[in-house]
Amino acid sequence: MDKVFIEALEIECTIGIHEWEQRIKQVIVLDIEIGFDSRKPGLSDAIEDTIDYVALIDLVREIAARRAFKLLESFGEAVCEGVLCLSGVQSIAVRLTKHVPSLRVGAVGVMMAREKALG
Repeated sequence: MDKVFIEALEIECTIGIHEWEQRIKQVIVLDIEIGFDSRKPGLSDAIEDTIDYVALIDLVREIAARRAFKLLESFGEAVCEGVLCLSGVQSIAVRLTKHVPSLRVGAVGVMMAREKALG
């Protein structure tokens, strides 16, 4: 399967389980891989035949702005659901990273992968 990828996309959103986290914006870093068939755009050289990564980034920013999230998993699931609705998308793999200096670690995160249901 062919892939379009976006690496280190920084998204500001309201996320976290603590009350103070729900009052601020935090930066979540996403790495996204979109599975699709690149043969048609490879031959046509037309943006409308491929996965437009600018539109994809705009969609992820829109999803982040829609509501507050408590868990990285819920934000990731919303991203997966939204992206899988795009025409031509067959699968998505996303890695979400959140920096938490108070834990004295570089970052924490979650990785998830979803495929479009057949039918």
